[in-house]
Amino acid sequence: MKKAVVALSGGVDSSVAALLLKKQGFEVVGVTGKMIDSDTPEKAAMAADKLGIQLCVLDVRDLFKENVISYFKNSYISGKTPNPCIMCNQFIKWGVLFDYAIDKLNADIFATGHYADIRFTDGAYKIYPAKDSFKDQLYFLYRLSQKQLSKTVFPLSDYEKEQIKNIALKYDLPAKDSKESQDICFIEKPLTTKKYLIDNFGEKQGCFVDINTGKILGKHSGFYQYTIGQRKGIGISAPNPLYVVKIDAASNIVYLGEEKDNFRKKLVLYNLNLTYPVQKKEFEAWVKVRYNMDFKKANVKVFDNFIEIEFSEPVNSVTPGQSGVIYDLSDKHLIGGGIIDL
Repeated sequence: MKKAVVALSGGVDSSVAALLLKKQGFEVVGVTGKMIDSDTPEKAAMAADKLGIQLCVLDVRDLFKENVISYFKNSYISGKTPNPCIMCNQFIKWGVLFDYAIDKLNADIFATGHYADIRFTDGAYKIYPAKDSFKDQLYFLYRLSQKQLSKTVFPLSDYEKEQIKNIALKYDLPAKDSKESQDICFIEKPLTTKKYLIDNFGEKQGCFVDINTGKILGKHSGFYQYTIGQRKGIGISAPNPLYVVKIDAASNIVYLGEEKDNFRKKLVLYNLNLTYPVQKKEFEAWVKVRYNMDFKKANVKVFDNFIEIEFSEPVNSVTPGQSGVIYDLSDKHLIGGGIIDL
C-alpha cells in the first residue's frame, strides 16, 4: 500500500483531501506544524481522529518566526508589503513538512488542500489551474521546485469548493462548518495588521505628500501602516479620492496621488523561482501582481538574477514586496515569479 502524507490544518480543504486519498486506497498520515506559541493543533487532531489516521505534530516555531514573521516585519519596516502565505508554503509546508514526509515517513506522495493541478508534460512537472477558477491558488505556489512537484498531489483539483463542503458534511468532518481561514494566521483576532505593526514598531510621525506637487497634505503616525493602492483610512480630504502611490521608508513619507497616478507599465522581479526551465528568455505571458486580480498580458524578459515585466496596458497598485507571478499565455499554467521592485 502506498503512503500519502497530508499537510493537515484541520480545515475543510485539507481534511477532505486526506479523506479522498484514503478512499483511493492510500495509507494516509497527517502532518502539521506548531507555528506560534499560542497555536495548538486541535483542529488537525480532531480531523485526524475523525479520519482514523495518525497525526505527526512538528514544532516549527523557530523556523516560522525566522522565515515568515521576521520576513513580514522586515518587509513592512522597509516600506514593502509582504506575502507571508507564499513564504510559509516555501519554508514550512514544502520545507520542513515536505522533507519530514518524504525523508522520515517515507511517503510516496505529499498532499495539501490547495486548489491546483500538477501534470507532467514536455518533460517537466507543471502546475495548472484547478476546476474551481474562483479558488485558483497558483499564485501562492510559484516557489515550488521540480523535486517537490514530482512528489506532490492536489486531491481537490477536480472539485469545486461547494462539492468539498458537501463531502465534509456527508462524512461529518470536524471542519464542515468552518469559515475560510484568515490570511495572516499569526495575527489573531481581534488584533488587526495595523495594530500588530504599531505594537511592534510604535508610532513615528511623518508626512503625507502630494506625488505631483510635493506639497505636504497632512500627518501620519508611521509609513508602515500603509500600502500601495490604499484609499481607505488615509484621513485626508481632497476634491478627488487619494491613493497611496509611493512609500519612502527612509524619510517616513507616504506619497499620495489620484487614481491615474497609481498605474504602472513596468516592474522588475527579484528573488526568482521558475517552476520548470524555460527555453525562451523573452516571451508574452499572463502576469498577476496580487492574488485577487485579473490576468494581465505582458512581455517577459528573463535575465540571470531578475525578470523585467512590461504590461500591454498600465496596471494599478503595483506594490514592492508583493509577488509578481507569470502564467503561460495559452493555458495559464504556472511558469514562475519573484518579488516585485520598481
